[in-house]
Amino acid sequence: MEQIHATVSVDTLIAEVAESQHGVVSLGQLRRAGLASGAINARARSGRLHRLHTGVFAVGHRRLSREGRWMAAVLALGDGAVLSHVSAAALWGLRASRAAAIHVTVPTNAGLGSRDGIVVHRSLTLGAAEITRHDGIAVTSPARTLVDLAGMLTPGPLERAVERSLALRSFDLHAVQAAIEANPSRPGAKTLAGIVAAVHDEPPLTRSELEALMRDLCDANAIRRPEVNVRVEGSEVDFFWRAERLIVETDGHETHGTRAAFERDRAKDARLTALGYRVVRFTYRQLVYERPLVVATLLALLATPGP
Repeated sequence: MEQIHATVSVDTLIAEVAESQHGVVSLGQLRRAGLASGAINARARSGRLHRLHTGVFAVGHRRLSREGRWMAAVLALGDGAVLSHVSAAALWGLRASRAAAIHVTVPTNAGLGSRDGIVVHRSLTLGAAEITRHDGIAVTSPARTLVDLAGMLTPGPLERAVERSLALRSFDLHAVQAAIEANPSRPGAKTLAGIVAAVHDEPPLTRSELEALMRDLCDANAIRRPEVNVRVEGSEVDFFWRAERLIVETDGHETHGTRAAFERDRAKDARLTALGYRVVRFTYRQLVYERPLVVATLLALLATPGP
């Protein structure tokens, strides 16, 4: 009876550990739970444990989620290993990945053996500030993940990953800059630095500051000033030329940096367009750095009567 009670207790403990780790456990955790090598092998033969990598097991079945596969890959590489590169980007939601191989970084240059289905990266610059946990999985920080991605992606996809980080509010300018400075010779580091400088030079502007930008642009180019922050068909708009039925909205990361805000804005645009208004959006960067484009667009639209 005592032996049965002990076995149940061990299995309960193993189940609790597996539940917190997306269904997987390490050999060390099994031993700490009280299982000797013979008991582990017996459970593997009976199907209660399923070997995934050397020293890593799935508990009960092999039908793991992607998080379970990521967790298993990290456990397989031992202490200090973290999910990284495109796999970390997928975990953070910065970039989707259908790659079968899982990327893991270890903080050493030692010759660790390869693992089936795992791409092992070795780094001596991976600092404690660049290691965290997300959904229970040890992973590189969003900032370090962007630096790692910079060596794998072309500028377009890399810029979209940065923009996604901004939208998810996981972007930390100082952390990204520190990670770039710690890895100046990494492939793509200069490209990432340029992208960060370009997308993050947009300060959070007040309404009065946006109004001043538009007012100065109109006055400098003999464009009639619009009505400002008025309601049109029940929706508040930034700038409105009533006679021409022209609406201009200004986009910025601070006010339009989430998917929900983006979708609300586009739904409003679609409704106003269906009601016979012309809706144009300009970003802060366009208002400041691409003024000829903004001026040419406004002059062309204001010269054409509205529908």
